[in-house]
Amino acid sequence: GSPGNRPAFFVSPDMNNRAPAPTPAIVTQAAVRRLPRYALVLLCLVYVLAGFLGREPWKAADISAYGVMLELAAGRTDWLDPRWYGQALQAPALLPYWLGAWAIQLASLLPPGWLPLHVAARIPFGLLLGLSLIATWYGTYYLARLPAAQPVPFAFGGEANPVDYGRSMADGALLALLAMLGLAQLSHEATPSVAQLAFSALLFFAVAASWIRVWLPGAMMLVAALGLALSGVPAFGLALACAGALVRVIARLSAVPAQEGGHSLTPDRFAWGWATWMLACGVGAAWLAWGLGQWWARVGDVPLVWSEWRRLARLVIWFTWPAWPLALLALWRWRRQWLSLHIAWPLAALIVMAVATLIRPGADRTLLLALPALACLAAMALPTLHRSISALVDWFTLLFFTGCGIVIWVVYLSMHTGFPAKPGQNVARLLPGFEVQFSLLALIVALLATAVWIGVVVWRVGRHRSALWKSLVLPASGAVLSWTLLSTLWMPILNQSRSYAPTVARVESFLVLQGWRHGDCVSGTSLTTAQQVAIKIHSSLKLNLNANTCAWMVGDAELLRSIERKDWRVLQSFRRRGSADSETLVVYQRTQP
Repeated sequence: GSPGNRPAFFVSPDMNNRAPAPTPAIVTQAAVRRLPRYALVLLCLVYVLAGFLGREPWKAADISAYGVMLELAAGRTDWLDPRWYGQALQAPALLPYWLGAWAIQLASLLPPGWLPLHVAARIPFGLLLGLSLIATWYGTYYLARLPAAQPVPFAFGGEANPVDYGRSMADGALLALLAMLGLAQLSHEATPSVAQLAFSALLFFAVAASWIRVWLPGAMMLVAALGLALSGVPAFGLALACAGALVRVIARLSAVPAQEGGHSLTPDRFAWGWATWMLACGVGAAWLAWGLGQWWARVGDVPLVWSEWRRLARLVIWFTWPAWPLALLALWRWRRQWLSLHIAWPLAALIVMAVATLIRPGADRTLLLALPALACLAAMALPTLHRSISALVDWFTLLFFTGCGIVIWVVYLSMHTGFPAKPGQNVARLLPGFEVQFSLLALIVALLATAVWIGVVVWRVGRHRSALWKSLVLPASGAVLSWTLLSTLWMPILNQSRSYAPTVARVESFLVLQGWRHGDCVSGTSLTTAQQVAIKIHSSLKLNLNANTCAWMVGDAELLRSIERKDWRVLQSFRRRGSADSETLVVYQRTQP
């Protein structure tokens, strides 16, 4: 750690008689070549489109949010207090529902059939996911250009140029973000969670770029704080703004002046002004949320028993894989630069989200907001990564995602050809009545994705010049491959198991056979919001939330246990195939007028 113990062919500049903390990054200019832009853009584009196209609205949060957007677009609820049939929302927010409703209104102006309304409602959320990826890239780029984040300068030159180094690190962060398994789970919904991810990534960028830019980060800070406040998480926006202000002031203690292109790159310039602006944005946005009645906080019990901690640990491990091992490695290797902005800011954001994950119900949706900062920290490990660790990541990724791809293809071939027989039989057993559907376009896209994966594997195992982002190419490509195959070859299975449409169709057919006539009301007082929305958009049933005025009732089996049913008789129960018993719908007929 002392200057006398460093290799003679490395030098550390002494600027203003102040020696910077030794950096663990040793990177040559040859190692920071750019990842081809067309490949990176195509990878992101496929990842975004694969989850938003070709599917029905899925259960729970996805279809519930779509129902609220329909109500707003039709003018049946207040824009400043969105509700579903007068019921308060489980995920209170404004801006995400506005965006979806505006998209639905625009789609309604097109000729019928041109753009389904549920697809139109997802368009703003696809753009928000793209914004998350872009903000993560640029946030990491500016943090990597900090003087304290630069690799060790060589005595005779040849170290990485700061701009090229920043681009390579940003490429690595974006690949790490795409590779994380948790991003695929929630980022393709049309729900407030996607908007929260986008604005948290934008706030991450604003703080990261504030040391070298002024107007753009300042504007983005305001937009991000307002976006978080109007997307249902004003407390998180305020906490992140306070954390950003704190690290901008703390960064003064470890700032290292530098020169690049004749311009001073002093990270602590205007630190106090930036801290004041960040606090003003956070407090102002929180005050606006309070004034609009959007300040709310659902605080759950902090896990106290071992089983809860174990469940949470399992969630974090798989949700953030493969970034979390790299992030831990980065914190260790950069332990002498923890006060520098490039480590302090992503670490502070992670701490805020870790606390929020512990105290707020819905740990996975809260953890989603930590992914941009985690991806940045994972990228900071790349300049310090040993070849053995890189090889371990490559081999594990190769085996895991190749195995996933083989399983998806085997089940697909079994359903369409009958060989091998067992996987297709399992699908038929789990989803009774499921009809196999063939799509030539889906098959072509899946074949192209598989061919690209094979090409990436061949390239990765070949002998090529080392690049910082090379270790994350396989994880990101494998995640995109698996998501693409699921969204093409398995989309009919996913729609059958995760959509309410098949179950609602069975319920409606049964009611028709029992004598229900078009126009007769059906009580839905004991249905969840998602089930009520599903019946409204997937059937012609006239749903009424007053159980005393209808001759028929459809209810959730779990919720029906808490209401009086002496005037009703059970006709039939319908379990949503591929779901738990709590998703069983029961049809009742009134026994007394």
